[in-house]
Amino acid sequence: MQKFRDVLSRWDRGDLSMLEAGELLGMSERQFRRYRDRYEEAGEAGLVDRRLGKVSGRRVPGEMVEEMLRLYRERYRGWNVKHFHEHLVRDHNFSWGYTFTKAQLHAAGLVERAKRRGAHRRKRPRKPCEGMMLHQDGSRHAWLADEPELDLIVTMDDATSTIYSAFLVEEEGTASSFQGLMETFCGHGLPSSLYTDRGSHYFVTLRAGEAVDKTRPTQVGRALQRLGIEHIPAYSPEARGRSERMFSTLQQRLPRELALAGLRDIAAANRFIADVYLPAHNVRFARPPEIADSAFVAADPDQLAEILCVEEERIVGRDNTIVFGRLRLQLPPSPIRHHFVKANVRVRRYPNGAIAVFHGPRRIAQYSPDGAPIEPKLRTAA
Repeated sequence: MQKFRDVLSRWDRGDLSMLEAGELLGMSERQFRRYRDRYEEAGEAGLVDRRLGKVSGRRVPGEMVEEMLRLYRERYRGWNVKHFHEHLVRDHNFSWGYTFTKAQLHAAGLVERAKRRGAHRRKRPRKPCEGMMLHQDGSRHAWLADEPELDLIVTMDDATSTIYSAFLVEEEGTASSFQGLMETFCGHGLPSSLYTDRGSHYFVTLRAGEAVDKTRPTQVGRALQRLGIEHIPAYSPEARGRSERMFSTLQQRLPRELALAGLRDIAAANRFIADVYLPAHNVRFARPPEIADSAFVAADPDQLAEILCVEEERIVGRDNTIVFGRLRLQLPPSPIRHHFVKANVRVRRYPNGAIAVFHGPRRIAQYSPDGAPIEPKLRTAA
């Protein structure tokens, strides 16, 4: 009030123009003229904000606030505010903003205020176009309500954060890695590189903390070498920050979406993830690449199936059998030669558990996951 009177007196003396007086008070020339007129009519009382004591026309009705809090308590308890607000807008015709929703949940004590973040770390720049680098990782978590913890295997793009493949398995390993790669490569093509942690199914590390031994590739490493894909190891959780942040988002959202859909078994959950959750997740969180181009290279799914699998060499025994894991596989008669005793053969186990034996480029036998032979007539159908 004192500042206004001082500026007004300087304007009266002609020391200031109306525009300059308004600038000193942080208002426009037109607003200063209004305040001058109101001061001349009613004195200091004319400068009091006339909105004080009046209910805002934009105020949310109390019953709407109570309904929102009831929904959170009874149906969405434990959800983060952003996720909860998205469902309010989509499923309950809620038209008020995220900030208002968060403030009401804080005031009601239903959501704790977030702790202050630590020092800012510079993020690694994204690749400029999709297909230049993929991330694959697994996260163990209680994804299904009242069920044991499972691993969620995710394959995502570095440039766009688009998730190409995600599914639940009892335990992460070589087979789950091949399944994620197969789904991604068949759907989009071969990338330039793959970025993973140093799990034993990805790399051989002779001593903890040392660099990986790239001269001794794992099954996954061998397959990537044959496909011409660079395999890059991460040496710290911070180096995998992009996938770590993505898993944080998934752990906040996916279990609640699965519980809301009433899903309790892995097969149904995986169908829901592929058909319902991932399309909505990518619309919400994926971002356009810096360069609108693709580094993916098309690949033949049949050839991929013969590469993205476990492959080991064996020598056929004197009884024309092969020992593979805990199975002893009897080779059937072949028109190629009378027997394969002491012959070098390659045994492949595919992600679905099926087994095949190759002599050179020829497939000479095929078996079910339990080692039962598949007859030639059934092989084509299989």
